[in-house]
Amino acid sequence: MGDISPREIAWRLGRTRREFLRDAAGMALGTAFMGASPLVRAATAKKKRKVIVITFGGGARDQETFAPEGQINIPHMLGELIPQSSFFTQVTNNGILGHYVATASLATGVYETLNNFSAVPPDHPTIFEYFRKDLGRPVSDAWVVAPSNGFNRIGESDSRSYGPGFGARVILPKHLLSAASTGSKVDYGHLLHDNYETPLYAPEIAGGEFELQQLEKILKLSVDDFTSHARTLSSPDELSVFIARRLMKEESPSLLWITMHDIDVAHSGAFSLYVDAIRRTDRLCAELWKAVQDEPEYAGNTTLLILPDFGRDADQDSGGNGFQHHRTGDPASRTTWMMAMGAGVRQGVVYDNPVQSIDLVPSIGGMLGFSASQSQGKPIRELL
Repeated sequence: MGDISPREIAWRLGRTRREFLRDAAGMALGTAFMGASPLVRAATAKKKRKVIVITFGGGARDQETFAPEGQINIPHMLGELIPQSSFFTQVTNNGILGHYVATASLATGVYETLNNFSAVPPDHPTIFEYFRKDLGRPVSDAWVVAPSNGFNRIGESDSRSYGPGFGARVILPKHLLSAASTGSKVDYGHLLHDNYETPLYAPEIAGGEFELQQLEKILKLSVDDFTSHARTLSSPDELSVFIARRLMKEESPSLLWITMHDIDVAHSGAFSLYVDAIRRTDRLCAELWKAVQDEPEYAGNTTLLILPDFGRDADQDSGGNGFQHHRTGDPASRTTWMMAMGAGVRQGVVYDNPVQSIDLVPSIGGMLGFSASQSQGKPIRELL
């Protein structure tokens, strides 16, 4: 893109998304400080507020989503979700573009610098610790559904100011399936693939008695019922959504964090698999929103936030591999989007003003009533 500055490129990406959404979905342009309607806020306050976060893991470029040639891949977002949402066209990730470290940054509101391929906790307090400690919530009220081994420490930080015991419970669906299918003759390999980013990091998926107890005591699933359902699924994200819906039904957590990961199959270099994953993620996001409406504990009092952890490389960047990777740090790989819908959120509004991915934690803090004191982000006023 010549000598145009990264900031200008990011602005152009956001403007293109805005114009597309105004034309395709009939959304209105929001003013910089247009918050939720006072009537909406008052109605929400009558019921216990819940927040669900879906990280659109792996990122998807505009060419395969919001551009005219890509809209066929996101029919549920365009037809069902975006018209109900406040949509932010310019969300920037200025941190390390690795999936675990980027997701950890989203969960702490600080650009974490930990090794992306190490199973270590974040350095700064997580949103789950702020939520539970500040509001005195039980461990059953905050859950993470994580896609792979590398995410098993994301629920609780190493921060001394919060200490152990205030994090979220983390559930690894692949571990559940590994434990439940031990000795089975059925091949569940397509649901257990753990990492697409590098063949050098492929930790063994393991599960044992603890996972079987999670199935029976928390999710109220027998091994036979779980494995039987798993045979009907086509991807790890479908497995994650199934587990998330069981958690909603059995535990009804007020803070639920789900990380999608199928799109990261792009690292394999197969464009068709990447596009299939975008379409699947689009469908699964809609299914989760429908589940919110179907569950009495969630209907009418839940805010859903969907955002990619980052983007993917531009085709014209000589240092990258286009859709396949996110290694260049160019504006296309750093500039993403976010949609918010449900309780306390205006519908059918698009916002152009730039925000950062680390603004998520203090914004949810404003919704739920806790202070993200060590976050480096700022509350997004349009959500409060």
